[in-house]
Amino acid sequence: MYPESHPQSRELYARALNSLPGGNTRTTVFMKPFPIYAARGSGCRVWDVDGNEYIDCINNFTSLIHGHAHPALIEAATKQLALGSAFGMPTESEVDLAELLVGRLPSIEQVRFANSGTEAVMMALKAARAHTGRPKIAKCEGAYHGSYDYAEVSLDPPPSAWCGNAPVSVAYAKGTPQNVLADVVTIPFNDVEAAVSLIREHGPELACVLVDPMPNRAGLVPADRAYLEALRQVTREVGALLIFDEVITFRLGYHGAQGLWGIDPDLTTLGKIIGGGFPVGAIAGGKQFMSVFDPSSGKPALPHGGTFSANPVTMRAGLAAMELLDEAAFARLDTIGQAVRDGIDAAFRKTGVPGGTVGLGSLLKIHFTDRRIRDYRSAYLTEAEAKRQAVFNAGLLNRGISAANYGLMALSLPMTDADVDAIVAAASASLQEVAALG
Repeated sequence: MYPESHPQSRELYARALNSLPGGNTRTTVFMKPFPIYAARGSGCRVWDVDGNEYIDCINNFTSLIHGHAHPALIEAATKQLALGSAFGMPTESEVDLAELLVGRLPSIEQVRFANSGTEAVMMALKAARAHTGRPKIAKCEGAYHGSYDYAEVSLDPPPSAWCGNAPVSVAYAKGTPQNVLADVVTIPFNDVEAAVSLIREHGPELACVLVDPMPNRAGLVPADRAYLEALRQVTREVGALLIFDEVITFRLGYHGAQGLWGIDPDLTTLGKIIGGGFPVGAIAGGKQFMSVFDPSSGKPALPHGGTFSANPVTMRAGLAAMELLDEAAFARLDTIGQAVRDGIDAAFRKTGVPGGTVGLGSLLKIHFTDRRIRDYRSAYLTEAEAKRQAVFNAGLLNRGISAANYGLMALSLPMTDADVDAIVAAASASLQEVAALG
């Protein structure tokens, strides 16, 4: 049982406190009284430094769609490492991966590689400003798009900051300049009338509208098709670009979320699964929008470097990962995801605990409420819901299931039907513990 069964993780954390702020490099992996330190992974399993084994249902926050240490990805990376890990020159590998991505997404003609999803979003927003000459961006309340100041606005506004039904622009990190808040228009998710009204109101100043079709931090509820269609129409009307953040949702299907919804954005940001387990990001779109990066005629409208951008190890591992993700692979992921969602939903009904799952494909999120989840505010945890979630999370962990502490699961291709049954069984037993709370 955690924490008693994790003495070596406790010792590592004590060491880390001396050299890392709070003993931590990634806020997302922190937990009290101390985080669990990983030692190795294979397939859909991970082992910690104390030898405890888990079925990995977070997969480095959705990036490891093939699980850990896939032989084809190891081979691709190792082969490239023997030839060199990075150069002050372009390599054929970036052309190969860019061509694959262009073939997968009908909305894109060109790709620009970066080193993270955060960087991809940052450069996409800057590209929209460079293309339109306008200063403002619009984004959905509660949606996470990385650590760029503008993208972080209104990531987690507390109920005390809510002004009726109107979304508010609130800083996420202390020290965020006021002029950043002034240049971000916060729109509600899945509310067509209110979002369109705000976009039209600020239209002459808007460079772009940034949207995640299934935003994790805002509840992981899929966007209504009518909502995305309205954003597509109104951005064209006001002359702003529509940016899809598919850093996570590209794992939903062969053509990403935009393929499922049948909507072509102007720019798309990618990351996570396209790197084959290595750091990666990408900005992609039509030539007319991507031309701001073009240096062939002199200084481009938007200069962009990056010492490790498009490094060949990431490119080769990413290419191998994407080639393995054929239509059959996505069909298998859909089957696995639906089985886990159905099993957990059935357990909620059996135990009488309020709540259930949302999501699509290999992604799901567990909510401890029977109210309809539509957006950030409807997904916001009450004190009682937070308590249920904490008990549930502890139950999963102590039954050998590793998931995000806020209810997110990201499944992987190595999972078998037996693994699915084990995940559902652990969730069911954990829900019985939640039910005992009363």
